[in-house]
Amino acid sequence: MQNILLATTLSICATYGLNAQKVYSVNADYKADVKVFVVDADHKADLLVYKVSAEYKAGKNDGKWFFTDADYKAEKKIYFVNADYKADLKIYFVGSDYKAGWKKSSKKSLMY
Repeated sequence: MQNILLATTLSICATYGLNAQKVYSVNADYKADVKVFVVDADHKADLLVYKVSAEYKAGKNDGKWFFTDADYKAEKKIYFVNADYKADLKIYFVGSDYKAGWKKSSKKSLMY
């Protein structure tokens, strides 16, 4: 019985991890799970983000984000702030999927 419970728990956790990169941009900070600031250089970022064109291409918390068209489809709701000190997470958008990834692994839990 404990093995079944453990397997179910791990399965649920894996599912959330797989979907954590589907994001929705909200219009107010109080609606957000994570406040994000876009920096002007990759060395200033916690996470390098690549915007994918389809939901199935979204990554497993590896910086490949798919922006959904509705909040209920997203695993994380983000709000873009206008100053870095207001942000939970600093990101930089990259032009290639292989460049996406965490620069500060200590912040990974924000997107789970």
